[in-house]
Amino acid sequence: MSPYLNPPTPGASPPKRGRLTLTRALLAVTALVGTVLAVPQSAEAASQTYTVDLGTTTGKVLRGSNGALYGQSDDGVPGDNLLAPLKLTTGSQKPPNGAQHPNGDILDVAPSFFRNGGGTMYTNIQDMYSAWPYQNLGLSDYLTKVDTAVDTIEATSYADKVVFVPFNEPDGNWYTGLNSTNSTTYTTARDRFLADWKTVYQRIRSDFPGAKIGGPNTAVWNQRLFGDFLTFARDNDVLPDVFTWHELDPSSLANYRDHYTTYRSLESARGISPITINIDEYGNRRDMSVPGQLAQWAAMFEDTKVYAQQPYWDIAGNMDGNTVQANIPNGSWWFWRWYAGMTGQTVRTTPPQADVKDTLQGMASLDTGRRQAQVIVGGSASDTDVVIDNIPAATFGSKVEVTVQALDWSGYEGASTPPRTISRTAYTPSNGSITVPLTGLNAMSAYRITVTPNGGGTATAPSVPWSASYEAENAAITNGTVVTQATGDNYGTAQRYATSGTKDVGYLTASDSKVVFGVSVPSAGTYNLRVFYGNMNGSPSQQVLRVDGADPKFVTYPSTLNWQYRSTVTVPVTLGAGSHTVSLAVTDPTLGTSKGQVTLDKIDLTAAQSTPETVYEATFADISGNPAFSYDSIGETGTGRLIMTNGDKATFDVYAPADGYYTVKTDYTSAGHGTTLALNGNSVATYGSSGGKATTSSTRLYLAAGVNRITVGPDSGTMLSLRDLKVAGAGDTTGVTKYEAESATLAGQAKAQSDSWASGGKNVGYVGGGSANTLTFANVSASAAGRYTVVVHYAHNDRSGSGNYNTNVMSRTAQLSVNGGTATTMTFRNTYSWNDYWALPTTVSLGAGTNTLKFSNSSAWAPDIDYIEVAPVSG
Repeated sequence: MSPYLNPPTPGASPPKRGRLTLTRALLAVTALVGTVLAVPQSAEAASQTYTVDLGTTTGKVLRGSNGALYGQSDDGVPGDNLLAPLKLTTGSQKPPNGAQHPNGDILDVAPSFFRNGGGTMYTNIQDMYSAWPYQNLGLSDYLTKVDTAVDTIEATSYADKVVFVPFNEPDGNWYTGLNSTNSTTYTTARDRFLADWKTVYQRIRSDFPGAKIGGPNTAVWNQRLFGDFLTFARDNDVLPDVFTWHELDPSSLANYRDHYTTYRSLESARGISPITINIDEYGNRRDMSVPGQLAQWAAMFEDTKVYAQQPYWDIAGNMDGNTVQANIPNGSWWFWRWYAGMTGQTVRTTPPQADVKDTLQGMASLDTGRRQAQVIVGGSASDTDVVIDNIPAATFGSKVEVTVQALDWSGYEGASTPPRTISRTAYTPSNGSITVPLTGLNAMSAYRITVTPNGGGTATAPSVPWSASYEAENAAITNGTVVTQATGDNYGTAQRYATSGTKDVGYLTASDSKVVFGVSVPSAGTYNLRVFYGNMNGSPSQQVLRVDGADPKFVTYPSTLNWQYRSTVTVPVTLGAGSHTVSLAVTDPTLGTSKGQVTLDKIDLTAAQSTPETVYEATFADISGNPAFSYDSIGETGTGRLIMTNGDKATFDVYAPADGYYTVKTDYTSAGHGTTLALNGNSVATYGSSGGKATTSSTRLYLAAGVNRITVGPDSGTMLSLRDLKVAGAGDTTGVTKYEAESATLAGQAKAQSDSWASGGKNVGYVGGGSANTLTFANVSASAAGRYTVVVHYAHNDRSGSGNYNTNVMSRTAQLSVNGGTATTMTFRNTYSWNDYWALPTTVSLGAGTNTLKFSNSSAWAPDIDYIEVAPVSG
């Protein structure tokens, strides 16, 4: 962690940070404009080559770099459906009742971390203090805080899975001379730090003999200190269980591997066996949320088999820029989902340029049991030949199927659909080698190549909708200012926020301010216009959209954390083939003046699909049990099928762009009894035996916007051959019932409030803060007894705390009781303003007829509630 000043004004460059001065040259991130990714079957030689050697393994896949500092703020933020698929290896949270931040307490979030498969949790004990840099009240004061933190965690069931970090960035806090070039200053600071390290280390072990301890946890790489530290720690029997430091400068993309090698040599020279490493903060703001940047960091850490955690630059609870609201993924979440899906052994890779900042980097794996190879690359816009050598014929046969997917940046708060499948191609390796050409790349995007056996037949070619991007800074601008945002030039500019093309257009505040994009589309039809924007206005903002100067309408932009914290809104537009203008303006002669203002980054145009359907391959689902992987018939998706028996399950992470009903299709063959489909852990459908014939069964299910976990498994005595799961639709709301909060029963201080942004112009506030202040929906109708989804539309903007550089947004909770039964707690993430309404789903059991849903909170305020929607899970 490091200090950061107040948020900048609209479109402005952020101020410089007040931490250690770290400046390095770095190449700027680039973005393609108006380009469609193509992966041809044959092409001229690409400008660079990335080589994968499946014949040289480099160790078991660690998946160590997916951790996050303050990635969770509360139990439920992020939700379980976003946590479980990532297979988190580490996370860092504050100690019990720590004062540094208002949320993120390890006691609050550890249950959700561990129940969703989390590995090890770290805690910075100095986060007991409220200020940054930490108040220095003397070692005696600190030792009492150490006792409290350690004793409290030792009493939990997960104490053996916690690493205590005694000092966080000591070189920037209590021991600032550790980085001094003056030998006397350094020696004085070093000796004081080492003495205190020993004292605190021994105190932790005295409190909790089995405690795991991490350190020294410096803000920067420091070879001189690390050598001295290891010697002292060895001689005084205070070596850490995990060696930690931070890599926060963009130059780390060039220098980290040298740091790692040097560190291991420091251990070896002192006769110290290799200690587990956790780079427990890495990267800059411009890296967070960007798949192409994260690919570079993850590749380094996976290559050296260390753990690593993304930094807490802004807010707790969104996995450091990877999640939207409580249940919705952005583009980088899907990158980490790719990473979580790597299995088997990593293999040797050779990038076009080793240890060069902002270039194409990646990682690759081989799983001979599953008969799969995966390659993930990103970070460059240059055409690239991916050469895959030494493909083992014993594993893959004489012919392989290669699938290429693309994953684009969607902003920090922009929802992202699953990665796009670009191509499925059969290759016959020559001397065990194939070349997969990638063209039209985007430096902010990441790409995955999967290799599986081709057992015969031809896979269905993927349908790739036409798409193009247009940068706001290249449009016709009236009364707006082009501002350069994040680049990799040095630490300061890398700490600005990620922006497509490194520029945006802000200060669109005059009555005639507008941005006019010239676009061109290949055919007439409906296109999804996606606007990348920032809005720190304090409420939703608007602009007037016109296409070819006609049909004005307002586009509404929900609030974002600040002017540069990118989100997206999507509006359908109808275009004829050829050239058009798309304008976004402040005022319009017909509609008048819009509300608020926004910063514009870029627009995307994508051809709308008339019948959207997403295919999820069974052989890349999460599995439990011991299913077999078969590729005897290529099938539609090209990646084979799972052969499952009793106890085997496949779990798919299914994305819904909006709340509503979707048709879930299961492609399978079964013999025996039946197959069970479960949604988020609850059985929703059972299919009978197909009699050994390939079949497709369909179920209409209500899916919440974001990620839904659908599990498929055979019943006892059934042999199931599962090829894929398909999800079709756009969120049909037929069968969904809406209940306005102001029409419900209000008790105590709860009252209806006017808000023009709320449904019906009103919401209900002052629920909670005492057991008498309740909101009751007493007429919720259910046609039959069963499981129902309840979606709560709410707003709140609680913030608390000072003395650090983070935006300390807070969550609110409410207890939901159904028909007077035991209440369950719902946790509502901050919506950035009191006028922005988000949705939080939960699942309840309702009886046939009329039901009562009561919201309350005896100890704190619940959020303002706009309305709820109720729908049967199975429609």
